Amino acid sequence: LKELGMDNSQVAKTITTFPQLMGVSLEENLKPRVQWLKELGMDDSQVAKTITTFPQLMGVSLEENLKPRVQWLKELGMDDSQVAKTIVKFPSLMGCSLEDNLKPKVEILREYEFTDIQVVRILSTFPVLLGLSSKQVRTPVSCLASIGCLEESLVVHLHEFD
Repeated sequence: LKELGMDNSQVAKTITTFPQLMGVSLEENLKPRVQWLKELGMDDSQVAKTITTFPQLMGVSLEENLKPRVQWLKELGMDDSQVAKTIVKFPSLMGCSLEDNLKPKVEILREYEFTDIQVVRILSTFPVLLGLSSKQVRTPVSCLASIGCLEESLVVHLHEFD
């Protein structure tokens, strides 16, 4: 962790938040996940921020959890840079259920006729939306859509939940 540039307080916060990290294999778990995050386009400071914010990422299956979420973001239309920035902004999305949490939020946006490009722009600007309850997403989207708001108005309104 210190090789990524984390200081002692960041390492302590990470371990305090996710003590199981101490039992995770350096060679089999930590290094492959760090390398994978770098391959997504993150630099050391972004990887460090991601791990500090959501250290549980280091204990999640790369093949069964992390890669499918990145693939889903790419299928939405995000490029590698947008995927990396989205994860850095909201690392917890990597622990969210695709079927029960992530996909329903996108479907709410599509119900209000946001285009795929608009959905990608909204999610890459405000990925925390994916962590909100469906009601927290639907209520402002419904209100703003009823008055013909633009996606920028939605993003501004959603910052209230940040």
